[in-house]
Amino acid sequence: MKNARTAPKQKPTLPGLILFDWHGTLVDTADAMFGAMADMLPLLEELGLVGDLLPESECANEDDARLVRYIRIFRRLHPRILAERRVSRTEIFNAVFGDNRAAKRTAHDAYNRCYRHHFGKVKPFQDGVFEYLNALGNLGIKLGIATNRSREFLDYELSTVDGGRWKKLFHTTVCADDVSEYKPDPEMLLRAISESDYTEYGEPDNVWYVADSLVDMQTAHNAGIASIFYNGGFWEPVNLKLALGPLRPKAVINNFDELFDVLKLQANSAALNRERPQRFRGPIPPPPRIEPDWHPAVAQLTTPDVLLFDWHATLVDTLDAMYHAVDDMLPELAELGLLQRMVKPDQSRSPEDARLVEYVQSFSRLHPKVRADRKISRTDIFEVLFGDDEDAKRIAHQAFNKHYRNHYGEVDPFEPRVRAMLEGLRTLPVKVGVITNRDREFFEHELAAVENGGWSELFDVEVCGDDTPLRKPHPDQLLLATEKLDTPVGQNVWYVGDSTTDINAARRAGMTAVFFNGAQWDLPWLQKIFPGTPAHPHKPDVVVNDFSEFWALVLACERRRN
Repeated sequence: MKNARTAPKQKPTLPGLILFDWHGTLVDTADAMFGAMADMLPLLEELGLVGDLLPESECANEDDARLVRYIRIFRRLHPRILAERRVSRTEIFNAVFGDNRAAKRTAHDAYNRCYRHHFGKVKPFQDGVFEYLNALGNLGIKLGIATNRSREFLDYELSTVDGGRWKKLFHTTVCADDVSEYKPDPEMLLRAISESDYTEYGEPDNVWYVADSLVDMQTAHNAGIASIFYNGGFWEPVNLKLALGPLRPKAVINNFDELFDVLKLQANSAALNRERPQRFRGPIPPPPRIEPDWHPAVAQLTTPDVLLFDWHATLVDTLDAMYHAVDDMLPELAELGLLQRMVKPDQSRSPEDARLVEYVQSFSRLHPKVRADRKISRTDIFEVLFGDDEDAKRIAHQAFNKHYRNHYGEVDPFEPRVRAMLEGLRTLPVKVGVITNRDREFFEHELAAVENGGWSELFDVEVCGDDTPLRKPHPDQLLLATEKLDTPVGQNVWYVGDSTTDINAARRAGMTAVFFNGAQWDLPWLQKIFPGTPAHPHKPDVVVNDFSEFWALVLACERRRN
């Protein structure tokens, strides 16, 4: 009996169809995308989406939880996301809304309305994209695009990028509004395969999806096709491997020249070598975000005996109510006789302060960018507007309080573990207090409301804005707190706050000034708001970005005490 003949080994072949993501893979539209996000996120309350943000405890990871927290408080993207420019709006919406398809659909629709004011800012993601795509077509590989972009935007961008010469290269383009679901649902890829008239779908490695995001890799996995991760976000290999987890793309490439290396491993041929373009320069990473470096050695700080905290935007989030009250109050400036009492723009601390003064003088409202950033407190606003005119600031605070009564009541911890941190401080030989420019009627209501009460026993002293003749940045409130605690004033008293007003008050009181950088300012901006000039000399002794950093700092000082 003859032995059965071994089936001949099939010769490896090139893929018959390669689909590409659009933004972050073939083109760079980050400026337009982030511009639209900046316009859309302040609309979350109007859209009824704030309540649909995932609870931080249900987020997939700590990074997503921080993103949800930052968007909930500031209605904007975390600065690290803006600096790295590696995540898409789809990934953002998936992270903050989870499986809530209705919320994500509303968010995408709102984004598209905002994107109409920005789209058109499109350029190839790297040099030589046309040459690489053209070479793939010359090899007999069909090409397509599968993108969460809307059809109106893709068609316009495809017709304008690189002089419009890419249009002829693609057999199919499928957009989000061509299908019923956004990625990572596989419907978009399956439709692109169908529209390309590609008949060998289902065979291993016959269809590739080249894209730049984790959502795209999940989409390819769901569609049962091979994926190529285009590392346009400049992920470090170790972090990328952890992020991809079980998705395991066929390859990770850093530029399109490396895509041809992957093709060569698949099927080395004379045609491939002949059609391969010259090597073009890959994408260029954005400049890195410069993190604050004002964290001195612990030895430079005096171990605290008293820890005093600001309230709003440090321990708790009451930004919605605060900005609503400021919006209601500023149109009354003329009636209050305050328009003519504003600081002259040329006497402002910085160009940004001068622009704020000029805008409020002209329009009696906050500049939209200030309103969108949500980084400045009403006290800081009044300091910028009225400088050393204490009577003007007193009138402004009174007018604010009148309107704040219509909005206050909703109060959340600034971070989910603030209470745990405060309880931990109670186990140390330190006294803890709150210093706030909020009037007592508001503070006591909010203290009783936060996390359904229970914070009251965490503080040894509480001093409010109407407990002293002068509010921060004057040191009166801080000095009253130490008097009530029967503690001498010195560097062993720390004041923790989120604003220039808080730092000025601490330094003028002779205390250690701890800047709580909950708004995640980068170093250049911190240097701008704390210039250290003769006119504005006060700078923080230390900068902490969250309460985990603060807790570690306190414990390090305690170890030295022990």
